[in-house]
Amino acid sequence: MWKYIGTKECNEFLLSLDLFNCKDKKKYIKTLYSISNNIEKNYNIYKIRKRNGKYRTIHEPSSLLKHIQKQILTNILNNKSISKYAKAYHKGLSLKDNAIPHINKKIILKLDIVDFFENIFFVDIYNSCFSIEYFPKSVGMLLTYLCTYDEHLTQGSPTSAYISNLVMKEFDEILGNWCEEKNISYTRYSDDMTFSGNFNPSEIIIKVRKMLYKLGLELNDKKIHVVHKSASQNVTGIIVNEKAQVSSKYRKAIRQEVYYIKKFGLNSHMEKKKINIDKLKYLNILYGKILYVLQINENDNEFNEYKKFLENLINYY
Repeated sequence: MWKYIGTKECNEFLLSLDLFNCKDKKKYIKTLYSISNNIEKNYNIYKIRKRNGKYRTIHEPSSLLKHIQKQILTNILNNKSISKYAKAYHKGLSLKDNAIPHINKKIILKLDIVDFFENIFFVDIYNSCFSIEYFPKSVGMLLTYLCTYDEHLTQGSPTSAYISNLVMKEFDEILGNWCEEKNISYTRYSDDMTFSGNFNPSEIIIKVRKMLYKLGLELNDKKIHVVHKSASQNVTGIIVNEKAQVSSKYRKAIRQEVYYIKKFGLNSHMEKKKINIDKLKYLNILYGKILYVLQINENDNEFNEYKKFLENLINYY
């Protein structure tokens, strides 16, 4: 379709994408190519500490590049379908959607992909998202450059997450269908894969390892977890032994905070616990935690009462 398209037509196509607000057509085209040719200069790179003490590298795009990426996400990528087994980074999906398929199962197997975004590279991104099937080649290449750093996905770009789902779509479908044939539930939440049912974990691990290898990805052997029904089965932070529920530890902490507020009053409670933030900010944080519990289990009578209590307190302040 795009075989004989020229530079003029490609530029017109780029203009139609409306990636940022610029009335000067020449400046619009020049800016896009300037950013893509100097992509490293359009990122602020820094590290944040993870819970395990290690560091995660964040590539934060410049304000203009971030805006362009958001437009690419909204106007192009979101129009492409992802696999039903992918449960992250899509409007309407939540952690609960990732947990529900694994409720009340005999065995849960959790697997993790090593350096997920950093190992999704230019050619796979181009083929999955911006190929000549949908875009003139020069346009597709430009869009791919605008969504990558050093020719791979980054943590920090608005487009990275959805692109990862598109790159993994065929993987998810093949693995998901294979699992369904064996009566195994499978979901993937970013780099976290979860399997549940009654099965031999080794068979799945071998299968997944081979499939990932073909994509240039590999399993994180340190994060292979098999959890039986007799233990607490946690899927992306949600307990699924009998029903979807936030962990008892998380719920207990909220319960204690509400109890102390009721017993001692908000001011005394905050003083005793040395909570040195604005009262309304503290209440809203606590309210958000309660809403999270109810998002996972909306019929929790205890936390619905806490919700009403906090709403009255917030309105008072």
